[in-house]
Amino acid sequence: MKKMAYQNVKGTQDYLPQDEEIRHEVKRALEEVFLLYGCRPIETPILNHAGLLASKYGGGAEILKEMYTLTDQGKRKLALRYDLTIPFAKVIAMNPGIRKPFKRYEIGKVFRDGPIKAGRFREFTQCDVDVVGVESQAAEAELMMMATEVFEKLKLDVRLEYNNRKLLAGMLEVLGVPRSEIAEVTLTLDKLEKISIKGVSQELAGKRVNKATIQAIEGWLNEAETIDLNYFKKVKATNITLQEGLKELSELKGLVDYLQLGDICIFNPFLARGLEIYSGTVYEIFLADGELKSSIGSGGRYDNAIGGLAGTNDIVSTVGISFGLDVILTVLKGEKTKVISAADYYIIPIGMEKEALSVAKKYRQKGFKVEVELSGKKVNKALERANKEGIQAVMIIGENEVKANLIKIKDMKTGGETSIPFIF
Repeated sequence: MKKMAYQNVKGTQDYLPQDEEIRHEVKRALEEVFLLYGCRPIETPILNHAGLLASKYGGGAEILKEMYTLTDQGKRKLALRYDLTIPFAKVIAMNPGIRKPFKRYEIGKVFRDGPIKAGRFREFTQCDVDVVGVESQAAEAELMMMATEVFEKLKLDVRLEYNNRKLLAGMLEVLGVPRSEIAEVTLTLDKLEKISIKGVSQELAGKRVNKATIQAIEGWLNEAETIDLNYFKKVKATNITLQEGLKELSELKGLVDYLQLGDICIFNPFLARGLEIYSGTVYEIFLADGELKSSIGSGGRYDNAIGGLAGTNDIVSTVGISFGLDVILTVLKGEKTKVISAADYYIIPIGMEKEALSVAKKYRQKGFKVEVELSGKKVNKALERANKEGIQAVMIIGENEVKANLIKIKDMKTGGETSIPFIF
């Protein structure tokens, strides 16, 4: 027989039941927390006008290189969304009557033609929360608190690193970077963990950044151990952008400390989040043990996007956080030891299929998940399957049970058996 030539597109994958069940568990856990925080669900289109996603309020040049584009039969230029943020900003821009503050959540597929590594694919699922209409850093603090609850619920130890793009931009200006080059230098700084200080210097030299400026940046990066918020208070140069960032960070740190999140939420003065959309706070979430280098969540403030898309250029206070479902799955797959059962009861009929279906109907009406063995497996083989799939309770229905109006229930964990009455 000829082997099937079709394979999954590179960067996409099928989720078989064992993985998909874990994904459903994660989504349920996330939604439960989102709802506790007063978030409301929305859904946005996967297919968008390319101009929307490529606008200056989108992800910037780096992410546009990864955007999937296409044309429809009317020769319109379209694109698959690369995140859930810009489609959400479009929703608010198109619906100015939405009462604010407004908190939304959305869980959906996004697409990026980027590099593939552990937990990173080209088709993946993001789980986002965004808040519109809160100017203070309380919005960030609440999202950071939400993130800690999410990962506590998933039993994962994490650290959340945070910074402020105004502080970073202001400091780069103090170090000699012209305003016109700050975005490019920020993109390079975003790679610090991957390419080291030496790699940052080499890349900046390739971008023709002034040698004295590169040396100043290098010296600053080498001071990592001593840099806290007080460090920036002592910077002699007066830079309005830096001062604004410092003020916002001081407010946020005060909230983080008051909410007793300081052990998990850590200030990182070099955290950049390369996307151009961010205008203030930025944060990324990592596993505490550092085994996985990829972040498992990220976000920040993007006050310019909604007004920009609406054509008003108004500042509309907006901050969001995104959890990567697929990268979380990668982590949990390594930690899950139990098999998630697809059924509360597994019914094995011995020549009594119609009676078994009747029992299944009654138990499903009571809210139980029930599977009936309809392939004719022998009892021993069916019990083997129940063990492998982690089903704890098995009902055996044969001629004797039907005559006696009884159901025999076997506990697969203890091996014990009980019989309960049932009118067939």
